Amino acid sequence: MLNQLRLNRRQSNNSKRPSSGKVGRRGSDTMLPLFIIGVGIVASIIEPKFASVDNLTNLARQMMPLLIMAVGQAFAIISGGLDLSLAAVMSLAGVLGVLTMADYGVGMGIAVMLLTGLVMGAVSGFVIAFFRTSPLVVTLGMLSVAQALALILSKGVPIYSVHPGYAQAVGFDDLFGIPVMVWIGVLFVCLAAFVLRQTIFGRYIYAIGSSMSAASKSGVNVRRNVMLVYMVSGLCAAVCGIVLTAWTGSAQPVAAPNLTLESLAAVVLGGVALTGGSGGIRQVVYGVIILSMLSNVMNMVGVSAYYQTLVIGIVIILAVILDRLRDRAQQD
Repeated sequence: MLNQLRLNRRQSNNSKRPSSGKVGRRGSDTMLPLFIIGVGIVASIIEPKFASVDNLTNLARQMMPLLIMAVGQAFAIISGGLDLSLAAVMSLAGVLGVLTMADYGVGMGIAVMLLTGLVMGAVSGFVIAFFRTSPLVVTLGMLSVAQALALILSKGVPIYSVHPGYAQAVGFDDLFGIPVMVWIGVLFVCLAAFVLRQTIFGRYIYAIGSSMSAASKSGVNVRRNVMLVYMVSGLCAAVCGIVLTAWTGSAQPVAAPNLTLESLAAVVLGGVALTGGSGGIRQVVYGVIILSMLSNVMNMVGVSAYYQTLVIGIVIILAVILDRLRDRAQQD
């Protein structure tokens, strides 16, 4: 079965990604790091404090929630879908976790957060896989469900009774001079990269994203693996909730609602195709760094939050256009 799957993937890659497409992807992998360096140089000239150790440490902390969420979004997109419920699931996980910590301790609270993400992802994946429904519609519905549950449980107000030891350890403590939350994000990125590139499950994700029909004919259990993809996505949302709740010292029923769209923009901006079946975690990291640097620079120079939202919207539109141009270049 695996040999047949590899053969189908080679045939799919040959038909969908000719040599010009490979050159385009290599060019993208080269241009994005150069663009990041260029943004860093310009930002340092405009605001010298940008290159300070304190600001770079703060920047690393700022990008971790987006990075973790973008990893989950990447799994969904590579499999040929997407997940619009991530920020709402993150909010629900944070609310449930903080409420649980108050009575049963930090360990149980973190376990409840992780379980919440897995369950919400499993429900989305089940509906998508077994009823062959649109991921956009299903995850949009799950967004409303998770958001409503978070508001009901929190009575519509933020919960500030976060365990102080948990908030300090995860949100502010350092390990070998690097913030703990940065270690969590790096560990998650490395684990995701390993799963996608070195495991059978990762190969199945690419195969399903390239052609669900071909993957099914090759013996892949498409339904089970699609469910697993959205469980991974939900787990990433829960881990993001763990980090963000500790960092802000509160559980918000509507926490960072733009984070889902920003994760989508980061994934596509980095070079992961919206059509599925291609891309990797390295590209996701590029996209997250670019968006985080732009946000950090705008904050430092005093750009209004309204204009920052405008910039993010423009970046999302440009990322989609760039994705279409990549597809055309590969087809030519």
